[in-house]
Amino acid sequence: MILFSHLLKAPALTGAVVPSSQFLARAMADAAQGAARIVELGAGTGAVTRALARRHPGVPLTLVELQPALARQLARSFPRSDVHVAPAADVLDRMPDEDGPVVLVSSLPFRSMPTLARVQTRNSILQFLRRHPGSWLVQYTYQPRAPFDGEPGFVWRRRRTVVANIPPAGVWTLRAVAPA
Repeated sequence: MILFSHLLKAPALTGAVVPSSQFLARAMADAAQGAARIVELGAGTGAVTRALARRHPGVPLTLVELQPALARQLARSFPRSDVHVAPAADVLDRMPDEDGPVVLVSSLPFRSMPTLARVQTRNSILQFLRRHPGSWLVQYTYQPRAPFDGEPGFVWRRRRTVVANIPPAGVWTLRAVAPA
């Protein structure tokens, strides 16, 4: 119910009418295998967060959620996580360097976000991946194409299609490619 109320208040910033299915959440968590830290962007009600915490119990988890009520719920449900109530771009731009790969796991609705927020978030993700070699983004989309346009030096890869989700979703990864 809390997700639906946020959809009514801010439809462009809310990615779904219902939380991600357990199947989509598990596919997202599987795609984060090998992370030294996980940063979840748009953590929402915690559907993907639960799968991440179960699949990667020893990996530090940073949760980013713009909606204060959802962020408070996440902080209560995941007390060992570092929860930020801020735009994803702001958090990514301030994150310190890490030892080992940082995996960004995103449920942000790139195709419906306001243009300025979409551009800022995309640019911050690309900058983050440049600053943290070996790191990657895991993103889902309901569209049959990559979640957002990349740029030279990055490659999208469709990892899986999850039909047991409303609506069906594709899980994609984005990585920086090493210069030749």
